[in-house]
Amino acid sequence: MIQTFPFPSVRGRLKSNVPLGPRTWFRCGGAADWLFVPEDEEDLAHFLTHCSPDMPRTVLGACSNVIIRDGGIEGTVIRLAGGFASIEQDQNGLIAGSAALDVTVAEKAASLGLGGLEFLAGIPGSLGGAVAMNAGAYGSEMVDCLDWIEGLDPTGQTLRIQARDLHMSYRHSELPAGFIVTRLRLKATPEDPALIRQHISGIRASREASQPLRARTGGSTFRNPEGYKAWSLIDQAGCRGLQIGNAQISEKHCNFMLNLGHARSTDLEILGETVRKKVFDQSGILLQWEIKRLGRPATETASTFLSQD
Repeated sequence: MIQTFPFPSVRGRLKSNVPLGPRTWFRCGGAADWLFVPEDEEDLAHFLTHCSPDMPRTVLGACSNVIIRDGGIEGTVIRLAGGFASIEQDQNGLIAGSAALDVTVAEKAASLGLGGLEFLAGIPGSLGGAVAMNAGAYGSEMVDCLDWIEGLDPTGQTLRIQARDLHMSYRHSELPAGFIVTRLRLKATPEDPALIRQHISGIRASREASQPLRARTGGSTFRNPEGYKAWSLIDQAGCRGLQIGNAQISEKHCNFMLNLGHARSTDLEILGETVRKKVFDQSGILLQWEIKRLGRPATETASTFLSQD
């Protein structure tokens, strides 16, 4: 039975026992004990200020690079949506909400003749997640263009943090504990819009040719170890096309997992752990997950197969 928490009155949507699987790119996973979709930043701040600090909170955006475990997520899932997706020009840059999709930001920058953000067209998901993991593609990362972020601390207070204070590195940002990014500023440079669009078209063509974009997937599964490509290590370990249940390693790109139709999140995660073991046995390199795995396993038995690193 779901525990009842003392919630404040909010303007956004607040519901209990909400299935999260249909919201994820993998299309599988359990339910949120509670799901809160705030109307705007003021609504979110009110919620944070008046909620019990003991209530677990998980923030989700586009749900592109996550596995929601089959047992669901404890406490409240805060999902940032339309009220946090604005994009506005700010001199030679953009100020955008954390729920803005990366590809939409790239397209907006192109329409304004602002270059340097084309790489975002190659990253699935939203800006908030891109900041949290210093997402990158095609030779650029968020650290290359991020100026500052704004957001709310666990008590609902607004903070602005300069990019340099996030100490961003490969797939890593040092966000304060419990901090929710609500908007950010991206630096750009004036360029010919036609050339920018040409660059974006090239990125899209490259992705289409090399990645299983039309499948139920979550993007890159593992980080690239220093000096290596994860997909190559996976291929060399004989894992191309490896399947557990309805979960499969893509034959098109070995660093993508696929839900072939009816995979459980447990199947995906066990498949990933199987790949990690095979790669380690073959090369001595232990792959690190890039996909975030959130929530409770469906059973205690399943949990024994799943790592936390």
